[in-house]
Amino acid sequence: MCRLLGYVGSTIPLKKILSDPPHSLIVQSYQPREMEEALLNADGFGLGWYHATQHTDPFTYKNILPAWSDLNLDSLNRYVESGRILAYVRSATPGQSVNLSNCQPFQFERLLFVHNGYIKQFRTSLYRLIRNRLRDSVYQNIEGTTDSEHIFGLLINELTSATQPTLTTALQTTLMIIKELAELADVKALVNVILCDGQQMVASRFSIAGIPPSLYWLQNDPKFPESVIIASEPLFPGNWHSCPEQSIISVGENLSVNIEKLG
Repeated sequence: MCRLLGYVGSTIPLKKILSDPPHSLIVQSYQPREMEEALLNADGFGLGWYHATQHTDPFTYKNILPAWSDLNLDSLNRYVESGRILAYVRSATPGQSVNLSNCQPFQFERLLFVHNGYIKQFRTSLYRLIRNRLRDSVYQNIEGTTDSEHIFGLLINELTSATQPTLTTALQTTLMIIKELAELADVKALVNVILCDGQQMVASRFSIAGIPPSLYWLQNDPKFPESVIIASEPLFPGNWHSCPEQSIISVGENLSVNIEKLG
């Protein structure tokens, strides 16, 4: 289990969204309020962001240290500015290695991806079933061992298919594949994700045989005008909305928010 954060809006220093809020992602790494299956997020963290003015591939910074103990993070947060930001703090699923290959965000070209949740007994349940679904080029790009990266692999498999679906459609198809496989294997799967391509951001709150982790969204708060924030837990008091269970939330380039319920 992890805690996630996505920001789309006007350009801001990373610190304004990552460390300044009273219940920031840094605070959530050691004092989360709504985690049901873990106490701490001390198994590393990661950031991803897009250049404020140039059309380039995104940048990432990852560490296997707890977020609160990284001496470089404060300087990075004060220096970097962006209008498209993803971040997470990690609580590793038992049996999964704490190393940089397993750290998120995962990246493919201009796409960034973070996942909160798990597939129960992944190595003996859906590991091979998911890999069998991947084209060889996608299969070869998987460097780590986590269920998260394999979910990302399914998503890339959809996005690079001949039909070239939208981010929302590709995520919906990916979730339905996981549902099909999880029900076939009779295992629990929690699949909250946030993904961004530098223009739009899409997220899910989704589960099979369980209750999905918490996920909220906030639009045009006085502290963050002309922006949308998606987060596992509210970062500060405000008009936060709980994302419905079994749903996808998409944020367009014009910051319009659309929520679609899934069957």
